[in-house]
Amino acid sequence: MDFIGTIKLVFRTLLARKGRSFLTILGIVIGVAGVIIIIALGAGAQSLILGQVTKLGSNLLSVAPGGGNEKGPPSTIFGITVTTLVNSDVDSLRSKTQVPHASAVNAMVRGTATAVWQNKNVDTNFIGTESSYSDVISFTMQEGQFFNQSEERGSANIAVLGSTVADELFGGTGVDPVGQVIKVKSSSNTEAGGIPLRVIGVITPRGSSFFQDNDDQIFLPLVIGQQQLLGIHYLEAINIKVDSSSNIDQTISDVTRVLKQNHHIQSNSDIDFTVYNVADAISVLSTITNALRLFLTAMAAIALVVGGIGILNIMLATVAERTREIGLRKAVGATNGAVMRQFLLEAGTLTFLGGIAGIIIGTAISYLITLLMHYLGYDWAFMVSISSILLAVGVSILTGVIFGLYPALKASRLNPIEALRYE
Repeated sequence: MDFIGTIKLVFRTLLARKGRSFLTILGIVIGVAGVIIIIALGAGAQSLILGQVTKLGSNLLSVAPGGGNEKGPPSTIFGITVTTLVNSDVDSLRSKTQVPHASAVNAMVRGTATAVWQNKNVDTNFIGTESSYSDVISFTMQEGQFFNQSEERGSANIAVLGSTVADELFGGTGVDPVGQVIKVKSSSNTEAGGIPLRVIGVITPRGSSFFQDNDDQIFLPLVIGQQQLLGIHYLEAINIKVDSSSNIDQTISDVTRVLKQNHHIQSNSDIDFTVYNVADAISVLSTITNALRLFLTAMAAIALVVGGIGILNIMLATVAERTREIGLRKAVGATNGAVMRQFLLEAGTLTFLGGIAGIIIGTAISYLITLLMHYLGYDWAFMVSISSILLAVGVSILTGVIFGLYPALKASRLNPIEALRYE
């Protein structure tokens, strides 16, 4: 029998056993769909995490209070807040003679507060910062402007709103947020009712980073955040924009030297601050997420192996069930090779059909997950690559061949006389 005739015979055989064929295909569908979904989820999660880091800006250093270790710099030690960074440190780091490659330096504190406008109350986050924030962190203004240096130094009662806060306070009212006066109060406020702040701008939506809504924030001058809202005189972080990626290492060295001088530190073991590089964070996260994707893909491949075992069982049962048919074919001249090709083609066809169905279902589910993540506000990429599809199809066919080989060999080696006597 020629190859085309064998193909026709394979399809007639599979259609004659629709229920068994469907259940066999189902195991492969689940395995292939699992591979597609997990690879897509891994790629989407990696894109999300790395995208959240890069949103902070390029060539960016950050200084945090507290000596660092492999887990990062602590902001608290046994419940005691670390207060080693102060405003004078920022002034030193802005010195071009001491840190020549720092193109912008920015200090900040943060906390939670309630924003009030007319009869609306919104629980949100605030960042007390400087006008240089816009030079360090990448963002654009939806309307109005960020506060300038003269407003910051004059401790003007002004605020810039994230888009989420603006929508919650002014959405549906028809009122332009810019020019309105809101009140911001926290647990440290000494003024009853909160501090009145005039809105001078709204930032264009930026989405989430590190699972925090960047738009659910209010930006206000550092002095107001420190003294009036938090009642403190230290800093939570200092961000430094470096003029070129080639100068990152030199700038880290300069920053470390300046802060050691400011804090009168002689030994490295006594360092009470941590300087870390966003680029290093991206590299570390890439390594972690790549390893995670590989692990998840290996776990998904187990489902294909389970599906392959299902094919092995079904094909063995099929050989036993069709023993007389095999004997009759061999009696009228079918060779061992022809019988073997028929059963291998049956196993390969089942896994190929299961692979195609699995790709379609896996891609559809991956796309629905992407839509769900976008609905939840995450910048999740839909990433079903050609390589993952080819991998899934190739592995599914290979699974069929490997697990169908033994039943095919068994069928081809049957003695035709004994097979015809089989009951």
